[in-house]
Amino acid sequence: MLTYRFAWKKLPVLTSCIAKKLLSAKGEVYVTLDLGLSESRVLVKNTFIELLNDLKVEISKLSKVAEDEDSIYVVSQEGDVIKAAMFDGRSYYKLKPVSHDTAPTLEIDGIHMHRIVDVTPWRDSELKVQAAKVKKNMKVLDICTGLGYTAIISSMRGAEVLTIEKNPSVLEMASYNPWSKFLESPNIQIILGDALEVVKKLPNNFFDRIIHDPPRFSLAGELYSESFYRDLNHVLKENGILLHYVGAPGSKVRGIDLAKGVEKRLLKAGFRKTYTLRDIGCVLAYK
Repeated sequence: MLTYRFAWKKLPVLTSCIAKKLLSAKGEVYVTLDLGLSESRVLVKNTFIELLNDLKVEISKLSKVAEDEDSIYVVSQEGDVIKAAMFDGRSYYKLKPVSHDTAPTLEIDGIHMHRIVDVTPWRDSELKVQAAKVKKNMKVLDICTGLGYTAIISSMRGAEVLTIEKNPSVLEMASYNPWSKFLESPNIQIILGDALEVVKKLPNNFFDRIIHDPPRFSLAGELYSESFYRDLNHVLKENGILLHYVGAPGSKVRGIDLAKGVEKRLLKAGFRKTYTLRDIGCVLAYK
């Protein structure tokens, strides 16, 4: 298993809202340059702004940020303003703001990786961790790291977290996100690999909780299979809890109710009881 060493890039972050505020300001102004985690002093002059550590950015470079309400930009150490997005030859990834002062979501080929209607990505993750009843000193397996929110929130509750991510491009995008910086916690270990293979190598009866947050069924059907659920059952302790995100309960895949199908396969894989949590789009299973 390959352990991934996460490193946040520590670059100032701009959104359309912040860029508009800077374009209309003169002199000293305080704004968030990390999506709401803190406020920073910015000096606005005639042709440039001065950010943290005397980093200078030409005023003209802020116009494209102000006009783009759907993206997040970072400021390089050279003062360039760059969209937090990339194409890895297969898919297009970008950080998408839901507000100028909260955690963003990750968008892959136009698909959001978090719920963003009536809830922020961070709060959505808090609700999942809360539903899984993660507590201090527990060992948590987090499948599909993404931007790391469920792993981070679990570690903030005092748990030790092993999180698995298959796609290095996802972790690269997380490195631009200030809210993902907590993945550097010593209580979080990131494994870069295919969860189907990694889980087979983990010890049996080891984890108190599993949070399984896979991509939608059409993109990763193998992570919804009975055989994979059986592997998850093996690594979970007796009386342990699996929280499985499935999306909107009652939604249909090829005419089949996805949540009901998940519950049925979990029971066949050895879990003793299951529940659908409709408000957060998850299935809860007990060993």
